[in-house]
Amino acid sequence: MNVVEKYTITDKLVDQINALQLPLWGSAYRKAAIESFKKQGVPNRKNEEYKYCKIDLILKDGFVFNSTKKITTEQLNKVNVLKDAITIVIVNGVFDASLSSLKDLPKGLIVCDIKEASEKHKPVFEKHYSKYADINTDPFIALNTATATGGAFIHIEKNTVVETPIHILHVSTTNENSIINPRNLMVVEKSAQAKIVESFVTIDTTANVFNNALTEIAVDEQANIQHYKLQDEQEFGHLVNTTQIQLEKQSVFSTHNISLAGSFIRNNLNIILNNEGIESHLFGLYITNNEQVIDNHTLVDHQKPNCNSNELYKGIVDGESAATFNGKIFVRKDAQKTNAFQSNKNILLSDDGTVNTKPQLEIFADDVKCSHGTSTGKLDEEKIFYLRTRGLSETSAKKLLMFAFASEVLNDIKIESLKEYLEERILKVFQ
Repeated sequence: MNVVEKYTITDKLVDQINALQLPLWGSAYRKAAIESFKKQGVPNRKNEEYKYCKIDLILKDGFVFNSTKKITTEQLNKVNVLKDAITIVIVNGVFDASLSSLKDLPKGLIVCDIKEASEKHKPVFEKHYSKYADINTDPFIALNTATATGGAFIHIEKNTVVETPIHILHVSTTNENSIINPRNLMVVEKSAQAKIVESFVTIDTTANVFNNALTEIAVDEQANIQHYKLQDEQEFGHLVNTTQIQLEKQSVFSTHNISLAGSFIRNNLNIILNNEGIESHLFGLYITNNEQVIDNHTLVDHQKPNCNSNELYKGIVDGESAATFNGKIFVRKDAQKTNAFQSNKNILLSDDGTVNTKPQLEIFADDVKCSHGTSTGKLDEEKIFYLRTRGLSETSAKKLLMFAFASEVLNDIKIESLKEYLEERILKVFQ
């Protein structure tokens, strides 16, 4: 008897990819990426790295690649949270120069469509593109590498200090279930400095968007980068966001990941400390409600001696939502004199909410200082009582305590206008 093999979601997506008319840039990497995606497949709950996600159920209803729906300047202005910035607009995964503000860029800063970079800035592009995010380590890295059609290229040349924040604004909008795959490459040369913000929003959408974003960041020695990521994807938004960072000698890198809205958000943040004297700071804040799912996976890989990493992720979970934190720290055999600290703290506001937390340390060196910890609990009733004796209502007391809990992450934000916006936005969430 002939056995007919099941036609899987992965098979369907691969057939769609093979039928696409993809651009020539990146073609050197596409064939291997398609094969890797086909081999790994869309993860389900049997996959250890995605066991708290239901991505296979999200994609089973059928999605097309790369929605062509556009947005207007008026729509953009409503979601652009940084007015005084160098703004790069990515609409449904594609760089939109007409909506971006890229005039009079400071000397030493190059910003363009990643397709243009593959042609006009070929040496830098070929040196760094797809060199850090390994297609064989995650199916969504493979899927993005196989199908990316656009995104941003940022090159900050040696000794360049960019005072104005650089804002990559990802906008999703569609009338049919769509998968979009924006691809960004950031190359920061020796002793350069910049503040880079990535924000993700979904607007004017009547169907589900599955945003599979990938950003590679190469930071050369003695460079200093502040990186911020804001996710506000609303009820139709589904986001898998992978950020792969390569740090070199004596560089400093700090990143904030703020997740506020979206039906499903999965963050993969991977930082490789590839030389000595590196300092890295990771901050995260996630606020969930209703049936939201937010899944944060971080990896900090100490490969060389005398490096420091500090990680703090905080979550507030309400309704029937679920939040996951899985933080891994590797300290390799050669990474003596490492200081690595990790903490995950959660407030659970409802009986139906779920928190999954798993901080991990794998240490192969013997002269190190490392620690990790996690806590999940309710709001402190004694503090609520104390605030009520000072004249606050129970609701106001709870809001104040939640905001104070979140502020530990917000206080380290160095862009004042972004910090003020987030404080106002988070206060609205608590109302």
